[in-house]
Parts: sequence; C-alpha cells; structure tokens
Amino acid sequence: MREAATTPEPTPVVAVRAHSVLGVRLAGFAAAVAVLVLVVLVSLAVGVKSIPLGTVLDAVLHGRGGGDRDVIVDLRLPRTLLGVAAGAALAAAGVLMQALTRNPLADPGILGVNAGAAFAVVVSIWIWRFADFTAYVWFAFAGAGIASILVYLLGSRGRSGATPVRLALAGTAVSAVLGALISFITLLEPKVFDQFRFWGVGSLTGADRGVVWQVLPFLAAGSLLALGLSGALNALALGDETARGLGSRIGRTRVLGAVAVTLLCGAATAAVGPIAFVGLTVPHIARAVTGPDHRWVTPYSLVLGPILLLGGDIVGRLVARPAEVQAGIVTAFVGAPVFIALVRRRRVREL
Repeated sequence: MREAATTPEPTPVVAVRAHSVLGVRLAGFAAAVAVLVLVVLVSLAVGVKSIPLGTVLDAVLHGRGGGDRDVIVDLRLPRTLLGVAAGAALAAAGVLMQALTRNPLADPGILGVNAGAAFAVVVSIWIWRFADFTAYVWFAFAGAGIASILVYLLGSRGRSGATPVRLALAGTAVSAVLGALISFITLLEPKVFDQFRFWGVGSLTGADRGVVWQVLPFLAAGSLLALGLSGALNALALGDETARGLGSRIGRTRVLGAVAVTLLCGAATAAVGPIAFVGLTVPHIARAVTGPDHRWVTPYSLVLGPILLLGGDIVGRLVARPAEVQAGIVTAFVGAPVFIALVRRRRVREL
C-alpha cells in the first residue's frame, strides 16, 4: 500500500541560515546607530574651538558647560540636528528613487530633483525677495516635483524606455540647464548671489533652531511614507506584472513614492542646499549589508545617511581650519567615485 505524500518541513540548515542573516542585520543596524551617536558627539565637539566630549555630554544632558554650553547648544546642536534630518531624508529619497525606477544610478542630485528645487528657490529669492526657509520651501517642493517629472518624461522617450543610463543622461541635461539658469540669475542680481552662494553648494553652516523645527514635519512625513512603502517596493522590484499578481497596487505605490521624494528632497534642499550623492551612495552601502529587502534597506539608509552627511561636515571643518569646506563639496568627493564605479559595472540596467 502506497504511503501518503507529506509536505517536507524546513530543514534545520535553512532555519539556521535565516536566523544568521537576521542576526547579521540586527547587529549591523545596532553598529550603525552606535556610529551615528559617535558622529553626533564629534560634530558637537569639533569646530574652530575643540570642546572635550565630557563637556559636550554635560551641556546636552544637564545644561552645564560654562561658556562652551552656549556654543554647543545654540550653534552646533541645531547644525548637527539639521545634518541628521537632511542626511536621513536624502538617503531615503535615494532608496525610493532607485526602487521606483529600478535604476541603481537614481539619486536626487543625478536625476535633477535637487537642481529643480534649487532653481525654484532662486526664482523665489529673485522675484519675491523671500529670505527664509518658511517662505521658499513651497517653491522647493514645486521645483523638485516638476524636475522629477520632466526627467522621467525625457528619459522614457524612445523604444528602449526609461533605462538607468537614459534617466541619468536626462537628469544630467536638466541639471545643466537649470544650473545655467541659476548662474544667469545670480550673476544678474548680486543680492541673490550673496544669499545663494553658500547655500548653493550644500551647507549646514548657519543652521538655527527655527529651520530645524520647520523642516522636521516635512522630513518626518516623507520618512514615514518611505518606511510604509518598503513592502510594496519589494514587490515592485519583481516587475510590474509580478507585483500586480501579488496584489500590489503599483499605481498607488508610485504616487505615494513620488509624494515622499518631493517632501524629502524639497524640504532638505530648501534647508541645506542641493547636496548630491548622499542618495546615490547610501542605499548601495545598505544593500551590501542587508541584501535587496527594502524593509531593511530603508531603515539602514535612514541611519547611514546622517553618518555620511555629518561626517562630510566634520571633515570640512577640519581640513581648512579656521575656515570651512562646505559639506556638499566633501560628499561630492565621496560620491563621485561610487557613481563612476556603478556606471562601469556590467549589470547596471536594473536593481
């Protein structure tokens, strides 16, 4: 008599391997958080005047520190918090853009989103004489959204569709045109140039508490959207037809993803200027640890992004003391080699 067929149970090897992968991911995330805490403390301690870490902890936790307390709490703490928020926002935007377009070269800077936000801000300063974040952040949102749509339309024309290289080329072209228009306006109006020159290269210099509190709601909303879309992004990575077969609403995912990217890029660019390569570099670093699962890539990127941006800001303070090199310049030196390496890879057509 034939025995009834039974469903094989998972082997112990598979269970152990899954447990091991989870352990590596959790350990890596804990290590990344620890590094971020250390970078935050170093950011509070380093500047024209170096302050011991013990004094920094006393000032932050207990409100003590003498004259150094004012430097830490009033000057360096807002700058550091803004670096954390903007770095997380740009990294999360990079994850979303790479997942939504299945393009490993996608980045708010490379695809022209930052340039669109920067151009809109410059126009608002030039025509309406706006002078603070509250006034021109809405222009940054509009510019980021319009630029992203324009780049996608240009990159998707033709029979081959929106390939990674075509989107990168379209983004480069749009960024070049908008950059030329920004230069024209700033050269035409010296007052606009004075307000734009440091902001335009991407900088955390001069951040105050008001900007930090104003930017947080937008960045928090965009980050929560990015985290909420993580599961849908995994389905989308399998292709539109497969995602539909799994019950994923790909139209809804793309719309919400575009809203999140606009919130993240618009607010971050309005606050600190158009900083490139953070959104390109960080998701790839996260995937090297977590694999392609966006439920892990997104939270990892939210931690690694601030490490990169704040680390660049710290290096900029140290290499030219008592002057500073803007954070956007340092991150470009880090991100440009990564971009070149990605372009040279054979399998660059999709994630």
